[in-house]
Amino acid sequence: MSATSPVRPVLPPDIRARKGSAPLVVLTAYSTPVARLVDAHCDIALVGDSVGMVIHGMPSTLGVTMEMMILHGRAVVRGCQKSMPVIDMPFGSYEESPQQAFRNASRLMAETGAPAVKLEGGQHMAETIAFLTQRGVPVMAHIGLTPQSVNTLGGYKVVGRADEADKVMADAKAVEAAGAFSVVLEKVPEGLAGRITKALAIPTIGIGAGVDCDGQVLVVDDMLGLFTDFRPKFVKRYAELGKTADAAIAAYAAEVRSRSFPAAEHSFPDVLPAKDKT
Repeated sequence: MSATSPVRPVLPPDIRARKGSAPLVVLTAYSTPVARLVDAHCDIALVGDSVGMVIHGMPSTLGVTMEMMILHGRAVVRGCQKSMPVIDMPFGSYEESPQQAFRNASRLMAETGAPAVKLEGGQHMAETIAFLTQRGVPVMAHIGLTPQSVNTLGGYKVVGRADEADKVMADAKAVEAAGAFSVVLEKVPEGLAGRITKALAIPTIGIGAGVDCDGQVLVVDDMLGLFTDFRPKFVKRYAELGKTADAAIAAYAAEVRSRSFPAAEHSFPDVLPAKDKT
């Protein structure tokens, strides 16, 4: 699939129709090789703005640009044949007005070939979500802990305990009413996430929100053990590829320094043996 092939095997209405059925499997992806791995097993490949921290070494997602999301979005779309790519709208690309959001969302879709975008925010973003969906832009919403608002929230904390629960529920209902086809619940207490899931007709996708959501998402580098700067409680490591890679690089460095690599089988002779001349 490419940006000139808009029809994909899985589209937002298909994801919405999965409400209450087999759980949706979602992982982030930022490159074509990883997108191909995700594509073989997942329903959605999310091009998260977490790319800023995971790939580019940024301290938060706030420095991610539209150009970065387009670059990585194109790479992921090339790698997805079965799963549905969704691209995060970066900080500052949609908050100013619904019109600004449409310009940038339509650019993301047109320049990458992805069939949907994701944006953060609940009730205060409902007007923008409605504006987008009414104009042909499918939106995955994101409530609870919204990393682009980390400075306002005061850190990467659980959102929805005690008096906050009613607001998070209201956020969920607002984005559904605005036309979102699904909603990510991040770092929401398990009981509240379950109640939201029962209250909505659209799928909920949890990250640190318990088992009762309609699906789950993790950052792929977190669950593979490649990103180790910090480890949220909700991350389960399914592999330790960072340690494996470190050992491999150390072995390579040792062989180069000892001149045991490259060996004869990795080199080209000055003259080919007669039988090998073609």
